[in-house]
Amino acid sequence: MDCTYYHAGSCRSCTLLEVPYPEQVASKQREASDAVGHALEAPFRGPEAGFRNKAKMVVAGSVEEPTLGILDGGGSGVDLSDCPLHVAPIVAALPVLREFITRARLTPYSVPQRRGELKHVLVTRSPAGELMVRFVLRSTEALPRLRKHVGWLQEQLPNAVVISANLRPAHVALTEGAEEIPLTETQVLTMRLNGIDLLLRPGGFFQTNSTVAAGLYREAAAWASKVSPGSVADLYCGVGGFALHLAQPGREVVGVEVSAEAVDGARLAAERLGTSVRFEVGDATAAEYLDTDLVVVNPPRRGIGDLADRLERAQARHVLYSSCNPTTLSRDLTAMPSLRPVRARLFDMFPHNHHAEVLVLLERARLNPRRCP
Repeated sequence: MDCTYYHAGSCRSCTLLEVPYPEQVASKQREASDAVGHALEAPFRGPEAGFRNKAKMVVAGSVEEPTLGILDGGGSGVDLSDCPLHVAPIVAALPVLREFITRARLTPYSVPQRRGELKHVLVTRSPAGELMVRFVLRSTEALPRLRKHVGWLQEQLPNAVVISANLRPAHVALTEGAEEIPLTETQVLTMRLNGIDLLLRPGGFFQTNSTVAAGLYREAAAWASKVSPGSVADLYCGVGGFALHLAQPGREVVGVEVSAEAVDGARLAAERLGTSVRFEVGDATAAEYLDTDLVVVNPPRRGIGDLADRLERAQARHVLYSSCNPTTLSRDLTAMPSLRPVRARLFDMFPHNHHAEVLVLLERARLNPRRCP
């Protein structure tokens, strides 16, 4: 991938950009194999450019000349509107959003001076080409101007079906806050993968690489079909990606997630799909979900922690672990010695950096004695 920002020294986020892409994948393959302690199948790769379906752009500069990108060492804005990682519809939308900032008189937030209103612009693109646009504000001061000009933005970006404002008053190193204010009637972006509609709300998590995410879900469904589980528990289920892909007639599937909004979206997706998958708001580590035939875990980078010990003592015959951090994956697998890797594959969600997504199928070598009720 060729990047003028990298060569100019403006942005060095892609730390592996000078390494040929096949070598990047080979290195990740070796790291993942070491973490799993098992040979990996051929890696799944998508495009090495134009793959990111989400842009997290720091807003800086001035009302008349805003920048969308990152901050340099002194807190000044570096515009990255043409970043080659982003899918084409996002690249096309960013100049319009810069013009909107000027039109709506949205003062970019200055980190060094701790003043201004607009902190970030977040843009997500669905596989169908629709956009979710979110403006992260310091306060409600700019809301009237946002509402006044949102019609213009929809005219310029008719594919922007979800627009909202997010409030993050505190001066902290977080991208967004807890309060979301809808600016359009629609507040759900349909992410259609493998013929299944996954419904994403503002603030919800979705894999940033749609092509590779679709491959990940297909592989999970294929591996599950080989072990034929009668019951599945998808822990950390988010919008239901794994649960809905693993649904089959006669198979009992439950998804568990702490985010009520994510569960609402997953339930609506299941209803549209006409499947009986059940989604619950709750603690993914609760014991009641650990004795299904197959447990799916897709944790954040910190891994599953104490859940590993509980899975080791549970009755699940198989565990499907999707990890974005080989280091915590290795730690968690060590804590589950009776669950042995039988299949593993690298899915390169993040070209040009060290992050790696690994899917591992674990099989219990011996069943634990049944616990007394």
